[in-house]
Amino acid sequence: MREFATAFYKSKAWQRCRAGYIASVGGLCEDCLAKGLYTPGEIVHHMVELSPENISNPAITMGWSNLRLLCRDCHGKRHGNQRRYKVDATGRVTVRG
Repeated sequence: MREFATAFYKSKAWQRCRAGYIASVGGLCEDCLAKGLYTPGEIVHHMVELSPENISNPAITMGWSNLRLLCRDCHGKRHGNQRRYKVDATGRVTVRG
């Protein structure tokens, strides 16, 4: 999680929005469901990526038209299969920003 978004993702407002959105789509990955697959969703993805410039815009942060419930595999595909962690030359595991 990026530092600028930490407070947002921990907020009660986001937790309620996230739970409501998951319930509204039946808890299944929307990308998989579009392919006829029934996979539990785990990550509520923001279609327009959150940034320091838009983190205060509720239409982007909590607008359901900007959200999509995804499984981990589909979320990775949306982000180019980027891993959340990387190992540097010294063998230390670091979090991607």
